Amino acid sequence: MHSSRKSPGVSALSEMFKAKSQTDMDSSSVEDGDGHDHKVNDSGVKPVTVHEGIISQPTERTALLSKKQSYSPHEVYTNGSAHDLEGQKQKSGTSVHEQWGGSFATIGRRLRFATTTVFHPKTWGSKAVWKQALLEPASLIPPVILGLLLNILDALSYGMILFPLGQPVFAGLGVDGISMYYVSCIVSQLIEVVPFFHKMAFLILAKVGEENPKAVLATTILSYSISAVLTGAVFFLMGKCRLGRLIGFFPRHILIGCIGGVGWFLVATGLEVSARLDGNLNYNLVTFRKLVQEDTVALWLVPLILAIALFLIKYFVKHPLVDATYFLSIIAIFYFFVAAIDKLELPDLRTKGWVFQAPDAGVPFYHFYTLYDFASVDWAALADTIPTMFALTFFGIIHVPINVPALGFTMGEDNVDIDRELKAHGLSNALSGFCGSIQNYLVYTNTVLFVRSGGNSRVAGVMLASATFGVLITGPIIIGYIPIMVVGALIFFLGIDLMREALVDTWGKVHRLEYLTILVIVVIMGAWDFVVGILAGIVLACVSFVLQTSRVSAVRNSLPGSIAASTVRRHPLQNRFLQDAGKQIYVMKLAGYLFFGTIVGVEKQIRTLLHERFEREPIRFLILDLQNVDGVDFSAAEAFTRINRILKVKGVALIICGISMHGEIGTALCNVGLFEGADTVQFFETLNSALEHCENDLLLSLYQQRAALSEPISGPAFLNVPKHNRPSLSSEIIYSSPRRQQLQQVATTAVREQDPIPPTQWQYYTQPFQLLVQTFSTVSDKPEDFWHRTVPFFERRQFDTGHILYSREEMADGFYLLESGMLKAEYILPQLGKFSELIVEGTTCGELPFFSGTKRTSTTSAERDCVTWMLNQANWEELQKTQPDIAQELLKISLKLTSERMDAITK
Repeated sequence: MHSSRKSPGVSALSEMFKAKSQTDMDSSSVEDGDGHDHKVNDSGVKPVTVHEGIISQPTERTALLSKKQSYSPHEVYTNGSAHDLEGQKQKSGTSVHEQWGGSFATIGRRLRFATTTVFHPKTWGSKAVWKQALLEPASLIPPVILGLLLNILDALSYGMILFPLGQPVFAGLGVDGISMYYVSCIVSQLIEVVPFFHKMAFLILAKVGEENPKAVLATTILSYSISAVLTGAVFFLMGKCRLGRLIGFFPRHILIGCIGGVGWFLVATGLEVSARLDGNLNYNLVTFRKLVQEDTVALWLVPLILAIALFLIKYFVKHPLVDATYFLSIIAIFYFFVAAIDKLELPDLRTKGWVFQAPDAGVPFYHFYTLYDFASVDWAALADTIPTMFALTFFGIIHVPINVPALGFTMGEDNVDIDRELKAHGLSNALSGFCGSIQNYLVYTNTVLFVRSGGNSRVAGVMLASATFGVLITGPIIIGYIPIMVVGALIFFLGIDLMREALVDTWGKVHRLEYLTILVIVVIMGAWDFVVGILAGIVLACVSFVLQTSRVSAVRNSLPGSIAASTVRRHPLQNRFLQDAGKQIYVMKLAGYLFFGTIVGVEKQIRTLLHERFEREPIRFLILDLQNVDGVDFSAAEAFTRINRILKVKGVALIICGISMHGEIGTALCNVGLFEGADTVQFFETLNSALEHCENDLLLSLYQQRAALSEPISGPAFLNVPKHNRPSLSSEIIYSSPRRQQLQQVATTAVREQDPIPPTQWQYYTQPFQLLVQTFSTVSDKPEDFWHRTVPFFERRQFDTGHILYSREEMADGFYLLESGMLKAEYILPQLGKFSELIVEGTTCGELPFFSGTKRTSTTSAERDCVTWMLNQANWEELQKTQPDIAQELLKISLKLTSERMDAITK
């Protein structure tokens, strides 16, 4: 017996990995319903059997890793196994050929397993036979009966009208339509695709002519089966190529419109069948007179009233058997009156249109196979039906990604694989076509009723297929006893229900343009043509998408340059100037996909900026940030050239940033010549670079105004602008203009607000005294003699271009004042990503990590040869001891400078 005590120094987790539970080895053998021997643990709990092996009830002594793993033939059919409880499939790197080979090998293993089990009774267990061969099938009889009734009712509604019975050529094919429907049901299920079959039948009839009925029938029935094979091939290929998720992007309101069109068709068909109309329902005065005749009005009005009554009943009674019970009750009541009233005779009722005509005697259930005559097929007429076949396939494709997930949600199944379902639908459709039947795929409502009534197993599906086959071979004799009002009421009910789903349930839930699309599809499908209706729906969906998308502005944000500043660390005088002069820089951040619908809004805002606001808010630079733009079509790319021409008239420079010249967007803009010619648009990869370029250009007017006011420059030349290849300011520098006047006024104000020249007793002092006074003049109100006491604590450091002062994640060991040259700090932040800032003369560097005693947040290097003044750690400690007031002031200054820079970075 295995001891429950663990070895000294060994954890319980290690023992569970190493040891196999002795309890399982010593426990008694118990035979379950599968005929296999499973172990029982000490607590008497029977292990839980899954598709792969056994998972015992967990205890603290249960081994985490078992030594054996059993194989189950069910493995290949499960979304997940015992070793993959989340159903996460590993992507295979095998080729298509190897995948096909593996699939056939799996099928072979399953067939061998099934053969071995059937022909070796010794492998059977008495409990397994009793449970799986008797009890389980018996428990599935109620759902099978319900499913069989649903199939019969659908056969009377859809199967009966599979061929256009109003045409003399197809008048006697109602029985064959039911037989074909049953064959399709045995393979899978059928849904509302009858209008497409009628479309193909009419095309063939018009091409071949009524004078050759044999060729019409042979061509029509062959087109039906080929459409099923074509649908199966498309389904399977889409599933194999993993395009299931792609189908889900198709507009849902187009499918809803198609459903409404099918509903219209069913209502029209209900009138045709019930009123015994010759041919199709035509919307003219002759048909109206026929419908209101005394001997006709009751034929279609009674089924319509019965359909409306069923809606009322289902509103109050929520039960899956309501439909079947209702229609069976109608049949029972009908024949009750036939038996009770002597004047009512079946032959007379058939003549007057209340009961279907009895089929010819001796017509077998397989009669529709005799219609296949390849020698009589009109291949040209068959080719004309190919567009309708693809429309039929398209109608089926957009059902699968909606019905399958909806069924999974209803059944509580979260791991729905659309690609797997597409392949399964492809195989079932191909099999149905090769069996001479029609297209089929999952019917959501019937499936939910069948499953909820207890038919949630493969055995139930096999039993339902067998029962349907039994009804099929019984023959069509039952058709001659079915009241037409039952079929008419069922067709009316289905048609009205589908139209309610399309036109009533969507009212107030979808956008007005989408509802208009649904309405147009329903009307065109009902009054004109199904294929034309689908095409019109697609066109309207595109128009609706353009209109709705165009209403969402592509301009996500607009900022003046005074708010959206670059990250260049400038002297306070330059910052003060740019705070006002930056208003001549305007940034527009665009996002989304730019096409002919959205670029119109961008152009409209730019025109407003130039015409309505230009007098009071003149701009010199317009920056379009395309960083969040997903793509640009040709119309939008051309619009950028037009925008550039409009800006040039006003003397505004257009700057594009946030893209790569070699990327998709950059290539599209280059193809329209945006960056070529005399009116070349300037380009920068980042918004920060574009802002820096514009700010440097504006700063030139500051220097020119300083020269015009004859202001001497005291101290170091700390107002140097970072040198980039940039054009000079326009002729506005020389000649007067609103923008030039604004810059001149701002520059004059900034220069005159600058601190006066230091007194004579300070101007001959050496550095870093002057640098300290000029750097801290805007962030501190301390006098010059206060900062003079700080000079001994700073040491001069000189760095060549490219030298790294400090790196990211290093402990801070110094605080720098930049006397000349330029530094570059590179940051990597989780929120903002990777970016950099330039540090120009007369500014500080590295103060926050140094004063806070934390690690560096950037890697800073010399962009040019630099002269700096450094406060190291030893001098800082000495300063805190001897000059605590200066230390306190430096801490305040560091916080102020850090706040200003974070504002610049995050704008």
